[in-house]
Amino acid sequence: MAEFRYQARDSQGRAVQGQIEAGSEGGVADMLRQRQLIPVAIEAVPQQATTEIRWLQLSRGISLTELTMFCRQMYALMKAGIPMIRAIEGLANSTSSSRLQQVLHELEGELEKGRTLSVAMSAHPKVFTRLVVSIVHVGENTGRLDEAFLQLSEYLEQEQETRKQIKQATRYPTFVLIALAVAMVILNLLVIPQFASMFARFNAELPWSTQVLLATSSFFQNYGWLLLLTLLLAGGVLRYSIETDKGRVRWGHFKLRVPLVGDIINRATLGRYARSFGLMLKAGVPMTTALSLVAEAVDNAYLGDKIREMRRKIERGESLYRVSAQSQMFTPLVMQMVAVGEETGQVDEMLAEVASFYEREVAYDLKTLTARIEPILITIVAVMVLILALGIFTPMWDMLSAYRGGN
Repeated sequence: MAEFRYQARDSQGRAVQGQIEAGSEGGVADMLRQRQLIPVAIEAVPQQATTEIRWLQLSRGISLTELTMFCRQMYALMKAGIPMIRAIEGLANSTSSSRLQQVLHELEGELEKGRTLSVAMSAHPKVFTRLVVSIVHVGENTGRLDEAFLQLSEYLEQEQETRKQIKQATRYPTFVLIALAVAMVILNLLVIPQFASMFARFNAELPWSTQVLLATSSFFQNYGWLLLLTLLLAGGVLRYSIETDKGRVRWGHFKLRVPLVGDIINRATLGRYARSFGLMLKAGVPMTTALSLVAEAVDNAYLGDKIREMRRKIERGESLYRVSAQSQMFTPLVMQMVAVGEETGQVDEMLAEVASFYEREVAYDLKTLTARIEPILITIVAVMVLILALGIFTPMWDMLSAYRGGN
């Protein structure tokens, strides 16, 4: 993906310019057309400038909580009939977030120049995703901007709740694994070397468990820097590979195959797909456009590619049920709900039910995740303690027995 600078015209002929991230100039043109903009000029931004712009955009990013609150407040203000510029100005003056305040002031300035809200928001891709911009754009065109913000706030609240559940479920095992790693380093660098010098003075034959401990400690002392360097290099290579298109797809596929958590990640991602897809259809976004936006919203390149393939098949005239079945992403129960939605013309409502189904399953699995991981962690700790006990106490018992026998 690269940054492109564009100049375009809106439906009223006004000049619009900005920057956008895409794979090619053709991709930029497609995105602009989806926003009802006519491209005039598109040029790639130099790599150095791109890095600086990404850093600035990242520094202007806001949290999911702030974005949810913004959508909820905009819904209340639009529902009350407050003019848009006045509403955004009031939110900018009342927010405690300096980053959000800066973004809102920029939106206010763009609106005063005659820009639409969706066009102004599209200039901040790190703050307002394409999904948010598209929903707002549809709300503007249909005169239901308040409902658009209500739908967005409910969607973002559900997304926030799912993230909280995942963090709560992974906090305990993460803490235990970090504690184990720290304990391993301390034992090998500080504790075991003291016993090694004591065993060396007695010149006794050591059991296998003790030899394992001494060899591990010696490796940490002599090659610890090399191990640390290897881990850093591996992390750098992994991060670099994830930045590539193929690397993101492989990483997305790998996350779905991780034992214990891979299935939870898969269902959470599919729940996000169903929730965002249903939201887009309910807002009036065309199905093919909605699938393109949802492919980015799922935040998994592997499933994103499958969703884009679904879009291409729908463009060729196939039904949503058929392409969903061919993707092999959904269970038979979900496929039945999609079929009913197509037959009754209520695909958005059925997708909302599918999302609720996946979210309930994910919530249950997250509650039981700690209980499933605990036996594995206990086994790891028990094995470490056993090897440590055998490695330290067995030679001490042998030396004590030899000392008593000599007397």
